[in-house]
Amino acid sequence: MTSAPNTGIAIRAEGIRKEYGKRVVVDVGHVEIAAGQTLALLGPSGAGKSTLLAILGLLEKPDAGQVYLDGKPVSTKDAAARLQMAAAFQSPYLFKGTVGENVAYGLKLRKMPAAGKREAVAEVLERVGLEGWESRSALTLSGGEAQRVALARALVLKPRVLLLDEPLSSLDPLIKGRLMQDFARIIREESMTTLYVTHDQNEAVAMGDAMVIMRDGQSVAQGHVDDVMGLPPDDWTAYFIGSEPPLIGTVIEAADGLIGIDVGGPVIHATGLLEPGTRVLAGVRPEDVLLFEGDAEIPRSTARNRFLGTVTEIQLWGVMYHLVVDVDGARIASRVSRASVREMELDRGSEVQVVFKATAVRVRPHEDGRDD
Repeated sequence: MTSAPNTGIAIRAEGIRKEYGKRVVVDVGHVEIAAGQTLALLGPSGAGKSTLLAILGLLEKPDAGQVYLDGKPVSTKDAAARLQMAAAFQSPYLFKGTVGENVAYGLKLRKMPAAGKREAVAEVLERVGLEGWESRSALTLSGGEAQRVALARALVLKPRVLLLDEPLSSLDPLIKGRLMQDFARIIREESMTTLYVTHDQNEAVAMGDAMVIMRDGQSVAQGHVDDVMGLPPDDWTAYFIGSEPPLIGTVIEAADGLIGIDVGGPVIHATGLLEPGTRVLAGVRPEDVLLFEGDAEIPRSTARNRFLGTVTEIQLWGVMYHLVVDVDGARIASRVSRASVREMELDRGSEVQVVFKATAVRVRPHEDGRDD
């Protein structure tokens, strides 16, 4: 098989398919992870995320397709390639013994001298916030502490690729939030190529540089995190990430790096260099949209998009309310706190002012191309 050229992509896979019995669990045409970047695999339970991670991490053989590492085809039989990867999973799988012994396990298998092991273990425990914990029993650790040890055990191997499969999903929200921040910081400081599997979009956004959203074994959206979250390709993906499908419109004005997009009602301003007449998809994340009462005097700001609309939907999503506002036929969503909903007395039919910055609008050319 001919090797693909190395273009800065650490891992690439083409035509990956995996079946369990007669059920197709993964059917992904293309996926890649740029060197030194984190790819978040996001999707509901049963979407095939963990299976795809196992295939990309050379832990499981696909029924069809090919995985490339640094442009070279690899498989589960490539011991040298597998030694360049390390993993941590939802359950830490710590064995009886000390924290130091658990962290040093992989180094022991690689026959590193004792002095080198002690130094490496001490260094990595400090990196994960467990400095001096070498002699503690692994069986006495809390869930968060055990996950830090599991991450340390992977990092101490200085892997080319780090695989993290739902590492925080079993933790309580307070510990999870702290670990998510720490894991993101450590991975970025290490400039390590990472595949991060999660069903939590907050984790995916915090951890990922790029994102793949999976549904029923297939990739339904992939690209830069901001683009995927801002421009979901269909209704299901939009609902899953708590957004609205993109608006379809036409660029009608362009000057000084700003464009005006007619979306069939309001003209939305965004940053970009597209020419007038270009058909585009435009979207804005709900958390970037501010709502004010219909008759409120809005303070001056840099937000170029200001519209009057009517609330058509209001739903409680966790600690926030998700509202959809109709602006001359265009649906724009906003995420609003409970306190703001009470204070503004928001409900279906409420008249509100919708405000968001041009820089918050994600835009890409629509497949229809340019208007004639």
